[in-house]
Amino acid sequence: MKTVKPENTLSRIQIPEDLQNILERTLNPWWQNRPMSLLPPFRRWLFDTTLKRLKSGLAPVTVLRGPRQVGKTTLQEQIIHYLLYEEKIDPKRIFRIQFDQLPPLKDFSIPILTICYWFEENILGTTFNEQARKGEIVYLFLDEVQNLPDWSPQIKTLVDHHSIRVLLTGSSALKLELGRDSLAGRISTLEMGALLLREIAFLRGFGEIEPLMPLNGINVIKSPEFWNELREHGIRHKEIRDNAFSAFSDRGGYPIAQVRAEVPWEELADQLNETVIRRVIQHDLRIGKRKLKKDENLLEELFRISCRYAGQSPRQSTIMDELHSALSINVDPKRVLDYLRFLNNSLLIRLIPPLEIRLKKRKGASSKICLSDHSLRASWLQEVIPIEPEELLAQSHLTDLAGHIAESVVGYFLSGIPNLDIAWFPERETEPEVDFVITVGESRIPVEVKYRRYIDPNKDIKGLISFIEKKVYNASFGILITLLDGVKVSDPRIIALPLSSLLLMR
Repeated sequence: MKTVKPENTLSRIQIPEDLQNILERTLNPWWQNRPMSLLPPFRRWLFDTTLKRLKSGLAPVTVLRGPRQVGKTTLQEQIIHYLLYEEKIDPKRIFRIQFDQLPPLKDFSIPILTICYWFEENILGTTFNEQARKGEIVYLFLDEVQNLPDWSPQIKTLVDHHSIRVLLTGSSALKLELGRDSLAGRISTLEMGALLLREIAFLRGFGEIEPLMPLNGINVIKSPEFWNELREHGIRHKEIRDNAFSAFSDRGGYPIAQVRAEVPWEELADQLNETVIRRVIQHDLRIGKRKLKKDENLLEELFRISCRYAGQSPRQSTIMDELHSALSINVDPKRVLDYLRFLNNSLLIRLIPPLEIRLKKRKGASSKICLSDHSLRASWLQEVIPIEPEELLAQSHLTDLAGHIAESVVGYFLSGIPNLDIAWFPERETEPEVDFVITVGESRIPVEVKYRRYIDPNKDIKGLISFIEKKVYNASFGILITLLDGVKVSDPRIIALPLSSLLLMR
């Protein structure tokens, strides 16, 4: 390949001409005073937080994780646009590399460092540290970097010796996670999932709703007053909330599903299967221990089982029987667990563990499976189950299945709150099961999901009361998640609110 020699004769870094053209003309058009590509005006809820983390420099690397297709790359580009056109910083202080758009880098032993040093010599015209001494820090935006071998040690070298800020995003949450050990103490990780309910409301033009829980304000949920206010918050915004929840019920929370609301569900389902699920199964599966033989069919079937048992905790024997029935093979249980953990680390599912009190674990209890979004279940199984109240009441035969999906929604939603520990409480000899238990510091809050028209004000809160009355669990109140507003229960320690209002928390 032809290489380009920089005009500066002291420059030691040379890169191929085709690579230079992509970096200058395609990925960083602002260097030549050219406009960026059009970006959606809507900004995901993490925009302000990500920008603040990036600029603060508390950690030199900000990592944005999340399932595929939730808008991480778009958010990165929106931050660049903000820095360029709203903060008016020098375009040469912004360097973006999208590694999946570059030609093969096999000729470079340390491609990330090589390209960054080329930028330093040929575009910036000074060193990163000299620029920082002038109070003009350089921002590096690295997208899809996790596909390169030894990417994390190179980032470590970069930030250990140069005063810069790095925003790192990628479509493989699992690969990003595997690089965290090398970057310990140097990164701040943010996690972005599918659209929040208030984001759906804004995108679809239903209206705007402010979140009730402040970011990093986790302590507020220890107060029953917060949950009572959340219930009232939902009632105050009932029309917007209900419209957004109906859209969420129909199409889920992936941005493409709501932005392209005119696209028939069947076409959208194919797109989700191809760009979200199969990309994880076929692409991300290639990582890990080389000696471990990867089986796409096994992973596909395990994801299908996860969809069928969403919101439930199937026993290992149940999963093994279903695998044998579907694939006619016997599989090592440890391998099955490894593959489930793989799906968990890819953020397609969450495995909610059983609660352990004083190191006592319920023997035989499995993790509860919660999907990143119920639309993946609908697309993969080709089975749409409504969770919107009116639709569900009209199809009452689906109530039990909708209840499991609602439980899956609750589990994934709560598990996405930073610093919030979540588990589920298996049935014991004298204690009923509780769907979820959330822990903040020393305080615990039991959460039960009863997603149906009629609620027994005594029977349906039995597990919550049992948990509260055991002093060792340190719970003073419980939460009952319902289908409808206005549910009354017999115990004042139990706060009832519908799923649609719970989703307005963030």
